[in-house]
Amino acid sequence: MMRIGIDLGGTKVAACLMDASGTEVERPRVSTPQGDYAGTLAVIAQLVRRLDAVAKCECPLGIGYPGSVSPRTGLHRNANSTCLNGRDLIGDLSKLLRRNVRGANDANCLALSEAHDGAAAGAHVVFAAILGTGIGGGVVVDGRIVVGRNAVAGEWGHTQMPGTDAAERRSRPCYCGLFGCTEQFLAGPALEHEYAALGGEAAAMSVIAERAAAGEERAKRVIELLCTRLADALVGVVHLIDPDVIVLGGGLSNIREIYERVPALLGERLFSDAFTTPLRSAVHGDASGVRGAARLALS
Repeated sequence: MMRIGIDLGGTKVAACLMDASGTEVERPRVSTPQGDYAGTLAVIAQLVRRLDAVAKCECPLGIGYPGSVSPRTGLHRNANSTCLNGRDLIGDLSKLLRRNVRGANDANCLALSEAHDGAAAGAHVVFAAILGTGIGGGVVVDGRIVVGRNAVAGEWGHTQMPGTDAAERRSRPCYCGLFGCTEQFLAGPALEHEYAALGGEAAAMSVIAERAAAGEERAKRVIELLCTRLADALVGVVHLIDPDVIVLGGGLSNIREIYERVPALLGERLFSDAFTTPLRSAVHGDASGVRGAARLALS
């Protein structure tokens, strides 16, 4: 059966028409209407109707989104795309498109995709992390997303960054209302700020990674900071659920030093005599989220 996945991001909305074998028939993407909830619904509806036309049927639909749905109110919360917060995203889309819509956090969709036919295919317990402009996480056990009683399973980006003191945490407020979240130390914008603070002009993380590879000391210090903080943050995840595979997605997951340095750093921090968990980049890259959303449609 054909199904449609939608990956709703802060800057783009990606869609995917997937057939029963997992082959992508079409994968369009458009810009996200910034701060415009009604506009966001309209863009999603246009993409769905376009793919329905290609499939020549009304397809089952899944959507991955930032944040989560409150078990208490049924409304969206905790999204860095703040126009979604306080809205009934799934309900509004269901009414607009006149069909059932399945939804999950975007990192959960990443985890589902990679556990099914990606970097963690066949693994029992999978932890997937998004490392980009934000930090997200998802847990899949035996091919099923773990949502949790409070719908916050896997949200390691909004735990306090280990190894920081009260002053450091208070100096890094988060959009979620807390202070010192891991996202405020480990996400791309935070690391770009560290690079600028070391002196000289600012640069994007992709440029910083290139400069580090070319031997620039300032850039190398930031990449080492990324690896150290990532190990500090992941050790709590390993101690809690000890996953069989850790999959990394998002822009920062393309930095090769992560895979060279972080396993050893994790091993030094772990309550174990060995660390053997594979740390892998997402096989499907930035398509993992939308592929996971398509799989969600039939789950």
